[in-house]
Amino acid sequence: MAKRKIIPALLQISVTTTADAEEAVVELLNGLFASPAAAYFNERTKVLRVSVYCEKQSEWIPAKRAAIAAGLRHIRACGISTGRGTISQKRLPRENWAESWKRHFKPIEVGPALLLKPSWSKRRPRKGQAVIVLDPGLSFGTGHHATTGFCLAELVRCRRSGQGQSFLDIGTGSGILAIAAVKLGYAPVVAFDFDPESVRVAKENARKNRVLKRLDITQKDLTKLPPRSARKFDFICANLISPLLVAERKRIVNRLRPGGVLVLAGILRREFAVVQKAYEGMGLKFLTGRNEKEWRSGAFGWLKKV
Repeated sequence: MAKRKIIPALLQISVTTTADAEEAVVELLNGLFASPAAAYFNERTKVLRVSVYCEKQSEWIPAKRAAIAAGLRHIRACGISTGRGTISQKRLPRENWAESWKRHFKPIEVGPALLLKPSWSKRRPRKGQAVIVLDPGLSFGTGHHATTGFCLAELVRCRRSGQGQSFLDIGTGSGILAIAAVKLGYAPVVAFDFDPESVRVAKENARKNRVLKRLDITQKDLTKLPPRSARKFDFICANLISPLLVAERKRIVNRLRPGGVLVLAGILRREFAVVQKAYEGMGLKFLTGRNEKEWRSGAFGWLKKV
């Protein structure tokens, strides 16, 4: 009789935090553990928890707990509230954890035009549906986050078949929006990010999706770009924190072509009115938006010809 394979229990390391600090805490845990972190919001308890899973007890040592605590202090020092920031550990029952973890990352359809799926999914696209293969990892953006989802939906909605449309992705993260733009037929596609690791990951994701040569991904600091640009884009997406969106609105808006669409995402619902007012003051009008949990995103167009 064959011996039953014993699958070791998994250790769940979690940090409770706020929506403001969600992305920063995910990045903190990603930098400390081999497996990617995932954030879950409990609608009943209203608690946001970021967790990683360790197969070996040796991965969870006092030095890592201290590093998490230090990282939370640094996030707070940057002016971002982390809430209580409770660090906890929990041993979970035995099962096939590789498959269990993968169940959290299912394929996503953005209408009939676009399918996003992790590499392990066997989901087949519909006829004429573009496919992006993207696994969760160090950089923000797999399509599961509400703000990324709105950007993708607007990319699909605004695409005009047979027409040339350019796209600028400010704060590209994993590169998901730039890759989607190429797959949908936007050209040229330009993307940049302040973080060199995000640029590296975005290029690797573009290479895996066979579109690296069809887009331009570079490391740039939005705050250091010229206030005005001769180069304009039909569609711009800026998935950034609210203070940066407000402070750099002139640089962003001055890159939008007449008749173009600007999508702003990554905005907490309570902060959206301030962002909207700032961009309407630049001559834009609010076109459409979406609320999802604590987030709000919006699309803007020109109020009049510029």
